Amino acid sequence: MKIFLFAICILFFLKVDAQKTCTGSLGDPVINQDFGAGANPGAALANGISNMTYTSSNCPNDGEYTIANSLVSPGNCHPDTWHSVTSDHTGNPNGYMMIVNASFQPSIFFTQTATGLCPNTTYEFSSYILNLIRLAVSGPNVIEPNITFSITTASGQILAIDSTGTIPPTDVPTWVKYGVFFTTPANVSDVIVTMTNNAPGGNGNDLILDDITFRPCGPIIQAGFASIAGPAGQELCQGNNAAYVLKAKVIGNNSPSYQWQFNNNGNGWTDIAGKNADSLTVNIVNTVPGSYQYRLGVANGSNISSVQCRTYSSPLIVNVNPLPVVAAIPPQTVCEGYTLTLTAAGGASYIWSGPNMANSTQNPLIINNVTPADAGNYSVQVISNKGCAAAPVQTTVKVVPKVVASVSNSATVCAGGPTTLAASGGLYYKWTPSTGLDHDDTPNPVATPLQTTTYSVNVSNDGCNDDTKSVTVTVLQTPIANAGSNKVIFEGQSVKLNGTLKGDSITSVYWTPATNLDNSALLTPIASPTDNTTYTLNIVSKSCGTATSTVFVRVYKKITVPNTFSPNNDGINDYWNIEALITYPESLLTVYDRYGQKIYQSTGYAKPWDGTGNGAPLPNGTYYYVIDLKNKTPKIAGWVLIVR
Repeated sequence: MKIFLFAICILFFLKVDAQKTCTGSLGDPVINQDFGAGANPGAALANGISNMTYTSSNCPNDGEYTIANSLVSPGNCHPDTWHSVTSDHTGNPNGYMMIVNASFQPSIFFTQTATGLCPNTTYEFSSYILNLIRLAVSGPNVIEPNITFSITTASGQILAIDSTGTIPPTDVPTWVKYGVFFTTPANVSDVIVTMTNNAPGGNGNDLILDDITFRPCGPIIQAGFASIAGPAGQELCQGNNAAYVLKAKVIGNNSPSYQWQFNNNGNGWTDIAGKNADSLTVNIVNTVPGSYQYRLGVANGSNISSVQCRTYSSPLIVNVNPLPVVAAIPPQTVCEGYTLTLTAAGGASYIWSGPNMANSTQNPLIINNVTPADAGNYSVQVISNKGCAAAPVQTTVKVVPKVVASVSNSATVCAGGPTTLAASGGLYYKWTPSTGLDHDDTPNPVATPLQTTTYSVNVSNDGCNDDTKSVTVTVLQTPIANAGSNKVIFEGQSVKLNGTLKGDSITSVYWTPATNLDNSALLTPIASPTDNTTYTLNIVSKSCGTATSTVFVRVYKKITVPNTFSPNNDGINDYWNIEALITYPESLLTVYDRYGQKIYQSTGYAKPWDGTGNGAPLPNGTYYYVIDLKNKTPKIAGWVLIVR
């Protein structure tokens, strides 16, 4: 038996292409390095997998590699010589790949140990490789990649070795599968697989690796439904029953062992107990949607018990397609002479039936100029793109005769004021717009619009817009007064009041009180109050009332600071009386001597200064003061002379 299997493996070696990759069936990978997926950059490979230097840059230098999901040029990475590569070998735009800028000396791109192998079993070690150098810039001075695939034992015995030879450049990014395969000796269960750089780095020798695998390689397995030449897939509809016979045949191996497997909706392959022949009968009852996959595993003799020894046929798939999900179609009421539109969704094709019509595949179903004869029950059958039909869905259509509407005369109101609209001629009413209406579905709604609005009413006998009439409600805007922002002045100053107004039919404008105003009938009079005063702006309209607004004018008293006083207790000018300072209760007065030393301070100045400092009379002389009124006005500074 072993001699026969070895002869079969030799036949497979003779059939492979120049890349020495398996042309028969493949098993599940013992080693599978697809580098994962995610955002750039990907993480470095684990220690021991490569002796090149990892870089997180998208543009590795000589002797470096990176893990990325794309390499886009032009950019900062050899835009004149490298291809732009926007996805990994499988076309996944987020899939990582290993981008290599080979070193000047030969280096190990990838190495890993495969364990638990079966004896006398053929395995393939392969990778997809893309030469990064564009064909347009290649030439005698450009180094093309050349990679050796080797398989050795832990002790260093070479079991298989082969080279890709020079990997030629291409005018577009092109992934090519390269590799080597071999048959395990009887005493070998663990091997080391290695990919080594043969070409020196420098000008060229730049490449990308993806999907590095080590997997069993076996004879061709033909499989199909009913016969090995039958289809690879079947389509069913949800809820149906079916029975299939799956047939398989191994080409070039007369005595293999078999094991059928099942994969339900991508949840992983599992062995089907006791199914060890080259055919399988499958019964599917009351199917639920999903993908049901079957494949035949093949191995030599007792090796069939190890998944690392098997090769598999291509999957045979039963796709159970869901029935269309059809939403309920609400009943419709349509006026005579109008267009009826019935819409179904959820399928690829539709079959409508109903009164006064032949079956129609139109969707939506449109019937123009409907008549009472078009009223009744309608039914639609919805069919998916896989030919699965849902149960028919029904709806009811009612056709209503026309009516003639009438409406009340137009009206004029103040903003916010109500008026009642009136319509007649039908059973049902719909007013638009609904803004400002207490109801939009009664014949006599109360309208309280904020601006002039034309209302239209659709009058019907059963919710149809059989007739339409309009009425306009003219809105006079109520007056709005704005006296402006508060003012601040000093005694003796004047300020303009900034009044504004809005509204219709304004008859008069006036300010109260009129005291100290140059003209109280103006919107912007000049005010010259001597004390704090609140002024009120009054706006009067002809029809819509009066509006008021107030403004406060703060009048700060004028500060008069004497520059001399004589605190000699003669009853004359004994205190420094600063006129009006007491009216600023938060003010701060500070007095300094000629050396800058603070000798007196008062908040609010409720009691005038008597010329003392620290309780003792101060000598005659000049002193300096600063007054902060604490009202965001400039500070007052000067000097005062004490004469005793």
